[in-house]
Amino acid sequence: MSETVTTSGKTPVDFWFDPLCPWAWMTSRWVLEVEKVRDIDIRWHIMSLGVLNENRLDELPEQYREMLAVQAWKPVRVVTAAWQKHGADVLGPLYTALGTRIHNNGEGATVEAIAGALAEVGLPADLIDYADQEDFEFDAELRASHKEGIEKVGQEVGTPVIAVPGPDGDEVAFFGPVVTPAPKGEEAARLWDGTLAVASVPGFYEIKRTRTKGPDFSNL
Repeated sequence: MSETVTTSGKTPVDFWFDPLCPWAWMTSRWVLEVEKVRDIDIRWHIMSLGVLNENRLDELPEQYREMLAVQAWKPVRVVTAAWQKHGADVLGPLYTALGTRIHNNGEGATVEAIAGALAEVGLPADLIDYADQEDFEFDAELRASHKEGIEKVGQEVGTPVIAVPGPDGDEVAFFGPVVTPAPKGEEAARLWDGTLAVASVPGFYEIKRTRTKGPDFSNL
């Protein structure tokens, strides 16, 4: 992923997501807005909050333990299976269909929501069988994709992870940005330009401000 342009002549933007994460969902909608006004080519990849947290569940608040131990695995297994059996081109449309149901429509990461997303994008219905496949057929591929993304930014962050070519050709990778609501149009472009500007500075570490509200899906 070290190329500075894709075959389309656009700048590649590699985006790692877990379909369960509402913050990754917001950031993904922003990046799609950026794609309308900047010459970028988004390439979707899978990471897993289940994998990230599987060895530290006891350290997490109780309300998150079951979600990350059980619920988090269902959608990411199905998305991984779809990727492995039908190619990377299905990831973007499936993520949009699934995220809309989970987050915007409030259906949650249910089997019904996942099955509905598969039907919406024309993927085989039997992919839903992977949701509860504990001895997951594509576990190695899921973990390899997760590892590729998380190693770019470190184990102390989550999803999303974005990687782009830097101004000198070296890769620039970062977690986030966490943004809600997802900006559109030129506002989306300004945030993109600013994010790349700070992330490409070698000594840059973190910028953060306190927010009191959760994700806002009202303008998606």
